[in-house]
Amino acid sequence: MKATRFIPTAAYINGKFIDDRPTFDVVNPATGEVISSVPDLGVSDCKQAIQDAHAAWEDWRNADAATRCGIVRRWYELMIRTKEELAHVMTLESGKPLHESLAEVDYGASFVEWFAEEAKRAYGETIPSPAGGQRLVTIRQPIGVIAAITPWNFPLAMVTRKVAPALACGCTVILRPASQTPLTALYVAKMAHEAGFPAGVFNVITGKDSSGMGAALATSEIVRKISFTGSTEVGRRLMELAAGTIKKVSLELGGNAPFLVFDDADIDAAVKGAIAGKFRNSGQTCVSINRFYVQNTVFDRFAEKLTHAVRKLKVGNGLDPGVEVGPLISDEGIEKVRKHIRDAIDKGAKLLTGGKVINGRFFQPTVLADVPSTSLVARQETFGPLCALFRFETEAEAIAAANDTEFGLAAYLYSNDVNRCWRVSEQLEAGMIGINTGLLSNAAAPFGGIKQSGIGREGSKHGLDEYMEWKYLCFGG
Repeated sequence: MKATRFIPTAAYINGKFIDDRPTFDVVNPATGEVISSVPDLGVSDCKQAIQDAHAAWEDWRNADAATRCGIVRRWYELMIRTKEELAHVMTLESGKPLHESLAEVDYGASFVEWFAEEAKRAYGETIPSPAGGQRLVTIRQPIGVIAAITPWNFPLAMVTRKVAPALACGCTVILRPASQTPLTALYVAKMAHEAGFPAGVFNVITGKDSSGMGAALATSEIVRKISFTGSTEVGRRLMELAAGTIKKVSLELGGNAPFLVFDDADIDAAVKGAIAGKFRNSGQTCVSINRFYVQNTVFDRFAEKLTHAVRKLKVGNGLDPGVEVGPLISDEGIEKVRKHIRDAIDKGAKLLTGGKVINGRFFQPTVLADVPSTSLVARQETFGPLCALFRFETEAEAIAAANDTEFGLAAYLYSNDVNRCWRVSEQLEAGMIGINTGLLSNAAAPFGGIKQSGIGREGSKHGLDEYMEWKYLCFGG
């Protein structure tokens, strides 16, 4: 990996890079070292960005689709061209292994490429009229100014999944990235500038006052839509604030993903899927497996094989060769993992491997067996490298346990019985089901949850609908 040539230090508003404000430090969670300092903008800056985005909207929405999508396509090409450098920045600020950051550049850029094409196909429809002399038509138009608020765990993909469809269909955007990982967003802002987006169309505001800026975006009469990925608690608050202006919202919130292993499953494949679905980004993903439900007849075999695989995982700085599990993002994250492990063991769970902090923010990949249903990990999302294994006897018991949560983002199941795969998938209360796979997201498919895991979908042709309004035209005479 070549040394990074560019580390962002400026916010981006109305086509200009803003670096004349007080700053805050961005810290590498693997080393504790300061990577860069970026502007600590406030509510007044946020409100200015809203005005600038609003001023830019009329020309941008009236630009033809080929022009908009051509700029979005160039943005994609710049991401791919700078893939290694962008991934390096991402690993520095998030701690995730470099191979994961490289994969995220491909994944995140794929949404830009997808919507650069899909926005050309924002079709309306002609409706047969029930009355003579009338012609009924629908068209789709961009909503307006969009506020996108993104989390730290996927600094690129969570940005592009929201921003690419919004820009491609004719909206203007104010992006507020997480204060832990703003550098990736600022890096792609530089590439957006180079791609040729007009001033005010895409703006990136950085700052520590997340509640103040969130409230400003959610209550603004100019902002027509909020798209947020993060905790259910914050999503609920933003939804309350947005209600004052009857603002459209998209929310991708917390999860508590179950992973069901039936006795007719390929156990080796299930273990491989479990590793992929649990330890990506050290378990800090919204679709990370949180509860492993394993049928009693194969429980011991699965637990043994999983424990063996987990013990082989290499923990360390994401820039070091061969590292598979990086640090947790914060001390609070470390403490939550500790708390869930202590609670489960106190209630009778067995520690098969791991269970301790290695140093700093690195935590041993951990497996707990025979976890009781009364444990905290059964109810709360751990967001760390912990596998909690529960036993079940019958299919109905597994489905009931999997659905016993207020969340419904993702669920996974392993079985070689195609009838069972269909039957169980239809009964699981989640927006996305991984069947014999631990990885399920791609740009062509709709990403999102049900229950308290959120509202709306990102990716796929449905992701474009989140940023467009249907307009009905009735021609009389």
